[in-house]
Amino acid sequence: MHTIIAEEYRGGYLENRHEGAICILDGNKQVIYSKGETENTPVFYRSAMKPIQAIPVFDTDIERKYNLTSDEMALFCASQRGESYHQKSLSSLIQKLGLQEESLICGKSYPLNEQPKIDYICAGKKKRKLMHNCSGKHLGFLAYAREKGLKTDDYGEVGHPLQERIREEVERLSEYPKEKMAVGKDGCGVPVYGVPLRNMALSYLKFVNPELVPDMNKRDILNRISNTMQANPEIVASHDFICTVLLKDNNIIAKGGAQGVYCLALKEEKISIALKVFSGTELLWPLIVAEILEKINYRNQKTIESLYQLRSSIICSDAGEAVGETKVFL
Repeated sequence: MHTIIAEEYRGGYLENRHEGAICILDGNKQVIYSKGETENTPVFYRSAMKPIQAIPVFDTDIERKYNLTSDEMALFCASQRGESYHQKSLSSLIQKLGLQEESLICGKSYPLNEQPKIDYICAGKKKRKLMHNCSGKHLGFLAYAREKGLKTDDYGEVGHPLQERIREEVERLSEYPKEKMAVGKDGCGVPVYGVPLRNMALSYLKFVNPELVPDMNKRDILNRISNTMQANPEIVASHDFICTVLLKDNNIIAKGGAQGVYCLALKEEKISIALKVFSGTELLWPLIVAEILEKINYRNQKTIESLYQLRSSIICSDAGEAVGETKVFL
C-alpha cells in the first residue's frame, strides 16, 4: 500500500491525489527519513540512472583522445531537450567521435522543448535520432563499445557486455544484488534497472561521499561525473528545469527520471534523497524537493526559492489567476 505524498485542490475540492515514497540517507548510509515503502519494492531508475550509465565511458581516455569539451562530456549524462545549445554540442560530439547517427537505436524525435520544436518544424526539418532525449547517452554507449572492441549493433541488449557492466555498477553503488533487480527496457530502447528507493538513494550517496567506494579509480570517475554535470546544468536538462536549478547549486548532484523518479544528493551534508511519485507526474518534483529541502533545513534558501518559482503550491489558470493549491505531505 503506497502513501499519499501530495494532493491537488481546485476551487477547494480535491482533484488529484498522488501516492509516492521518499527515502533520505545520511553519510553513514542510515535512513534519516522515509515515507512510503522504500525497502523492498524495486523502482526503475529511468533517466535517473544516467550518471551511473556514464561510468563506463568516463572510465576511458575518450575525453583526451577526441579532445572532448566539458559540455560534450556532460551529454553522456544528459536528458537533452533540443535547445540550440544542445543541438550544437550534439553535432560537435558525434562529429568528433566519428559515429554514424543511424547506429543509434533510440527513436527519431523532434526537440522536446516547445520553442525549439516550433523552430525546428518551421525550418522544414524532420525528426532525427540525434534529437532524441537520450541521444547523448547512446553516443557514449557506442563510443565505449567501439573503444573496447565490442559489437556495436546490439549495444542495447541486456546481455551486451556494456549493459552487463552497467548492471554491475548499479549493484556496486546501490548495494542491491543484480539478481534481484527489476529489469526492463527504457523508452530509448536500452536496459533499465530497478532497485528499492533506499538503495537508489544509496547509489546517489556515493557521488557525494565517494569515500564509501573502496576503488580509488571509481572514486575519481564519480567525482568527474559530478563535476561535469555541475559545470553544465543546462546541458544535462535545460533552462527553467528542476535539474538545472539544482545543479547550479554547487552543493547538489541531481537527476530525474521518467514516471516520477527523482534523485539528488548534497555534498557538504553527505545526504542523499530518492523519491517516486506513483502517478508518474514530473510536475510535482520542484515542489516536493523544495519541501524536502525545507524539512532538512537546507542552508541555501536561494535554491529553495528557485524551486518554488518553477512550481508554486498555488495552482493558477493560464491567465495567472489563483484557482487552487497543492498540498505536500512529508
